[in-house]
Amino acid sequence: MNLPGRTEFAQLRRLLPVGAAVLLLGALLLPMWSIEMHAVQYPNEPLHLSLYAYPRVSGDFVEIHRLNKYIGFYYPDPVFWQPNYEPHPRAIDVPEWSLGPLAFVGVAATSVFVALAPTARKLRRGLTLQLVGAVAVFAGLLADIQFRLYQAGHTLDPDAPVMGVEGFTPPLLGTYSVANITSYSRFGAGAYLTMLAIGLLVVSYAARNSTVTLWEVPEYVRNRFTGDDETTEPTAGTTSERASAPDASRTGRR
Repeated sequence: MNLPGRTEFAQLRRLLPVGAAVLLLGALLLPMWSIEMHAVQYPNEPLHLSLYAYPRVSGDFVEIHRLNKYIGFYYPDPVFWQPNYEPHPRAIDVPEWSLGPLAFVGVAATSVFVALAPTARKLRRGLTLQLVGAVAVFAGLLADIQFRLYQAGHTLDPDAPVMGVEGFTPPLLGTYSVANITSYSRFGAGAYLTMLAIGLLVVSYAARNSTVTLWEVPEYVRNRFTGDDETTEPTAGTTSERASAPDASRTGRR
């Protein structure tokens, strides 16, 4: 197999997917979703809770659990991977939470194939797979968080100390109030890193037929505005493919 040379590896369509992979792996280390809670029991400062792409919550999860248990709202049970808290027996099961790291690592690993693809055709296929995979994983993550929030808010413990609380759905983004607690939901840093990774993949996909390299970007942008596309002319393949193509000077008429 003919691997791409150093110059080819610097092409946006090869280099940016690697950068996206680094961001996706880094996103696993940061929270994907977080909430800020204001309660009369804690008048001096709000409480914060952050949720990761693997079974972990951080912040004031002990204090928030003490508040939630009064209405029978519990942190979910990941089932396959023991989290950093003790799940309540009545907590909903969320087995897919344990699979989150596999999904992110799998999409990130696709960048190795994209960067080392021996032909432009295989590169485009790998790039398409990585972009679709990243969007699917992130969209699935957000949809799953929202669904599990709905499920947890509608399966309150009937034996909770505070009776009569109706089912509710904490939003993925926004404000909601339950009893005397007001909460604000937002994306975490990991979600923004994932969005940035998808952005890099979109750019690399847009440049999938171009051999423009990282250091040629200023010229590429300038030529796009002037209408001169010499530096972004599509190529049929990599250097290895062009090297194996017939020489027109030897195959033409003599």
